[in-house]
Amino acid sequence: MADWLARKTIGDQHEHTVKNALEARGWTVHPCGQGTYPAPIQQALSHTPSALRYFPDLIAARGSELVTIDAKARMPSTTSRTYAISHKCAVAGVQLMGVQVPVPLYYVLGDLHVLTPAEVLYDTFHTLHPTNGAYHLVSSRLALPFDDVFGTSTAYERAA
Repeated sequence: MADWLARKTIGDQHEHTVKNALEARGWTVHPCGQGTYPAPIQQALSHTPSALRYFPDLIAARGSELVTIDAKARMPSTTSRTYAISHKCAVAGVQLMGVQVPVPLYYVLGDLHVLTPAEVLYDTFHTLHPTNGAYHLVSSRLALPFDDVFGTSTAYERAA
């Protein structure tokens, strides 16, 4: 339990960092996904194979642009310079993006670089045939800088 609580604390801190970074770039951000549900629903959901378990952490809008964010803390590896993304998470992300009204989904990693589920699956498909619980290892060189995806900070414009 302590290990899960420690990971949750790190994840919550990263979500907060991502939320602040988006807001500094003019995005309106709101939490969504499993973390917003009451504890009994979270507990029940944890016992299902539902893609709802991997629903994004944040939803954000700037003007008419709408995106979802899955904040992935504790990445990249400090030794291999790779990101480890759960196969189930990446598949659920692609499914979410393929619904009737697709909304982009971005993984914002611990170093504030960005990947999409499709990039994760495409980059690793030919080298990894995952089984239950497998992770895709994606080179950090493939991720885009946060500013390239979400724009540069507008905080200075509001202060002026």
